[in-house]
Amino acid sequence: MKTNAMYTYTRSSKLFAAAQKVIPGGVNSPVRAFKSVGGRPIFIEKAQGAYLYDVDGNSYIDFIASWGPMILGHAHPEVIKALTERARKGTSFGIPTELETKIAELACSMTPNVDQIRFVNSGTEACMSAVRLARGFTGKEKIIKFSGCYHGHSDSFLIEAGSGAMTFGMPNSPGVTQGTAKDTLLARYNDLNNVADIFQSNKDQIAAVIIEPVAGNMGCIPPVKGFMEGLRALCDANDTLLIFDEVMTGFRLAPGGAQELLGINADIATYGKVIGGGLPVGAFGARKEIMSHLAPEGAVYQAGTLSGNPLAMSAGLATLSILNSSPELYKSLESKTRYLSNEMANILDEKGMPYQLNQLGSMMSLHFTDEPVVDFQSASKGNNPKFNAYFHGMLKRGVYLPPSAFESYFLNDALSYEDIDLTVEAFREVIKEL
Repeated sequence: MKTNAMYTYTRSSKLFAAAQKVIPGGVNSPVRAFKSVGGRPIFIEKAQGAYLYDVDGNSYIDFIASWGPMILGHAHPEVIKALTERARKGTSFGIPTELETKIAELACSMTPNVDQIRFVNSGTEACMSAVRLARGFTGKEKIIKFSGCYHGHSDSFLIEAGSGAMTFGMPNSPGVTQGTAKDTLLARYNDLNNVADIFQSNKDQIAAVIIEPVAGNMGCIPPVKGFMEGLRALCDANDTLLIFDEVMTGFRLAPGGAQELLGINADIATYGKVIGGGLPVGAFGARKEIMSHLAPEGAVYQAGTLSGNPLAMSAGLATLSILNSSPELYKSLESKTRYLSNEMANILDEKGMPYQLNQLGSMMSLHFTDEPVVDFQSASKGNNPKFNAYFHGMLKRGVYLPPSAFESYFLNDALSYEDIDLTVEAFREVIKEL
């Protein structure tokens, strides 16, 4: 496998130094800084299909797909065409456009249990709005979230676990108040008894349970058998809304996202990433009974100047239209992901190296541990120094992986089996070095 070791990273280093002077940490989202894996980030100049190209002339096979949105690959011709045609007509109006209705109709037709959808500008905004809507609908204040699940940087979600099932969470970011934290209860992912205990200790107080139906922020962690079904039953028994954070999984794991794949209906679903086709878009949807509580029809207020932006709507509509007309794409993506996962497992088995490979659909993650990774606690037991060496070994061989042991890979449709075989070859060399 030819490596990028012969190339310099001079321009990326200079750009990072310049960025640090005017942008906190030199980045606009923390994981980009390579802080968890060490080293300096690379700066990207362009991307095409399954490949990234940095400012120093190095190329990389991309396994993050802009953290999920680029399911079709970078610079897809139909998406670029839609964007270009739309941009010529104006980029923002703050007034309704037909595009908003078209993508809303398509999204609702693809997703189970969603009659109406409201577009916002990010996954964070979607999750924040969904929780506010759930509180307004139920008249209750507390929510349950799960350790290791990330729902954006809204105050309610930046909470770490307390000392037990009956304790409140504590803020894990300065700026989040104790008052906010007291309404967020922490549960363990894939532990139904833990959730039941929290309900028992907070009777008639819980407005919503919010969860990533397939976790993607502690690596890829699918739900164990019976967990989601049990969660649905607990919510029904306690008049609590179940919110699926499908910012990662929506339109990626199936046309109807995790709701379709797992066969579980959520009361509210949030979306982002794929629904915007690479532009900043978030959304949340539910039955009309719930959505009618939103202003201007109801009393729960939510607004945004750039919500439903025509550029974002055009990219999202083009992407969803392709996905809706190409059901075979999902099978193809899963087959490629399974192929990569199986080849990696064979190499790790040959070396006798402890590992866990989690995979569902086109999401997967590698953990250097011999204990099954089913929640944040078990994900935290991985050998992160080994992961860091693995990340940099793959990077210098032209493979861009998530620069964190706690993030999921996202495969894209532009990846060929040749690309995956090159990745496997690089993986074999890196594991030999480790």
